[in-house]
Amino acid sequence: MSAIRLLVLGAVRQHGRAHGYQVRNDLEYWGAHEWSNAKPGSIYHALKQMAKQGLLHAHEIAPSTAGGPPRTEYEVTEKGTEEYFRLLREALTTYDQKMDMLSAGIGFIVDLERAEAVELLRERMRTLEAWRSAVTEHYTPEAGPESLGHIGEIMNMWVHSADAGGEWTRGLIARIEGGAYTFAGEGGEPFVGVLAEGQENPYAE
Repeated sequence: MSAIRLLVLGAVRQHGRAHGYQVRNDLEYWGAHEWSNAKPGSIYHALKQMAKQGLLHAHEIAPSTAGGPPRTEYEVTEKGTEEYFRLLREALTTYDQKMDMLSAGIGFIVDLERAEAVELLRERMRTLEAWRSAVTEHYTPEAGPESLGHIGEIMNMWVHSADAGGEWTRGLIARIEGGAYTFAGEGGEPFVGVLAEGQENPYAE
């Protein structure tokens, strides 16, 4: 599953309504152009495709007094909101996601209620542990990778990846259960991860 749909839906949703340049600016601000496929062409393509699919509503905005073509602003539809939360939950629970999908999920995790976020991460832990057990049916870490020739290094890498992923996930669960961050429904001041109209992006290339 590509992260671009989740990233674009989430960015538009945070603004309420946003045009393509705002979405691109936000994703660059988060560094998503470095760790995902959120390049300008894929962002604009995703906006247009999701508008055709009914996930976004496209508003044609009159051109500015300075001239130029009309600008399109996008707004997430009810169907788009359902897709956004489906992608978000999948990103947090599926152990074999690419790093860009998990990163996108963590970026929007506070859109969930705290208890649900913890439960989704616990589900991630369960699937990671089951995957590790499946690997170690064929490979015993104590015996070392050499016991299977150099191919053993592949399984060794998988086990280390599962262990590191589990350690990181347990730490995140502990921080969330300890009260870190502001989640949906909690009031207070949530973290604002979008740039205001006209605000300069310090990470723009």
